[in-house]
Amino acid sequence: MAIYREKNFAERRDAAGVAKKALLEKFKARPAADDPAVIARQEERKRILEARAIREAEKEKLRQERLAREAIEKAEREARAEAERLAAEAAAQAEAKAREAEEADRISRVLSDEAERKAKRDARYAARKARGKRMPPSANYG
Repeated sequence: MAIYREKNFAERRDAAGVAKKALLEKFKARPAADDPAVIARQEERKRILEARAIREAEKEKLRQERLAREAIEKAEREARAEAERLAAEAAAQAEAKAREAEEADRISRVLSDEAERKAKRDARYAARKARGKRMPPSANYG
């Protein structure tokens, strides 16, 4: 089993110096800006960015077309719903008028029946008055 040994300050300082030197060497080894490989990479990046911009523009165009199509469909749906609502309203009004007419007809029939019954009752009363008062048969023998 290995025993862990803590590094002292000098070892840590030396390790940091070695790491800094490695980073500096890596930076110095980097090709210059006029190197053909660097220029080729930059041109490739430009082509990629241009292609990405074209794709983004196409996506945006498609999105705008989709939004316009959805807006048109929504307007059509709302127009159909409004027409259906107006038709339902008209049907409800017609039904209400029919019910009112039916109720008025029923009321007029009831009133005419009542007037007819009153007329018959009045006729019976008038006939009874016209016949005059009669004495009951038992009243004559008294």
